Amino acid sequence: MAAAPSLAFPSVRSVPPVVPAPSVPTAPPTSVRVPRPRSVPVAPPLFPDSPDLFPWMARRFAPGEATLWIGPARATESLLEILYAGCVAAGGRLSLLEGANRFHPYRIGERARSLGIDPGEALDRIRLARAFTAYQMIALVDGWAREVRRTRPTFLVAHEIPSLFFESEFSPEERGPLLAHAARVLAELARSTRLPMLITSATGFEGFPGLRESGPTLFDLVRVTPDPGGLALEAYREATRLALVHRPDGQHGLEEFVGEIAGEVTAWDGPSRRTGRRSRSG
Repeated sequence: MAAAPSLAFPSVRSVPPVVPAPSVPTAPPTSVRVPRPRSVPVAPPLFPDSPDLFPWMARRFAPGEATLWIGPARATESLLEILYAGCVAAGGRLSLLEGANRFHPYRIGERARSLGIDPGEALDRIRLARAFTAYQMIALVDGWAREVRRTRPTFLVAHEIPSLFFESEFSPEERGPLLAHAARVLAELARSTRLPMLITSATGFEGFPGLRESGPTLFDLVRVTPDPGGLALEAYREATRLALVHRPDGQHGLEEFVGEIAGEVTAWDGPSRRTGRRSRSG
């Protein structure tokens, strides 16, 4: 029977004794100041927490990207007024390029008043640039970055930029390159500012040549459709729908009753309730 191989340990050589090094006086330790981490400014919320429409809207936007609304002007107009009022009610500032000349300050002021914001203060937080010709719109698009750097808005809106390019004097050969240039400028603006951007186009990509190929990265697409009782909103990113119904004059909404309020509740903006019946003579 073969013997098991023995395990050989490595040989250890003798090591001369270690002579301690002479002590060297050192300076007393100094305190090291660790720099505090810089606080990163937190962006304000895009819209208020209530009513429920605003949180739904807020989930449709992202910094540095665009959201496209598709729908007829009549359907999107009232929704835009709510969006403008909600943005300023949350403490934001809005920069708007208006291509369809559909900005109604009095109605926006009333929307802001219903949210508890002074109408004048609300309109002061909206920077509006109108264009009356297609070439003026291109000039405004090209200068939008300078305006953003100067006024520091929190939200960008490009409302119906293509509408002026579909007039009779514009040929498709001229319209396409101009709108493609506008799309590229919008893409660079959203990327460089890291601001959320809303783009409206009544007929979608077909009505904005170059937007699909050269425009900003789209975070979401919302289709706005008129309904007999109001509006239907369909968002494609989360495949979610929202129905907005008209409220009859004088009817109170749930947003008027915040928290647990006991006793009498006064409506924000509605006619006073009757306190008794009218007496009849005879």
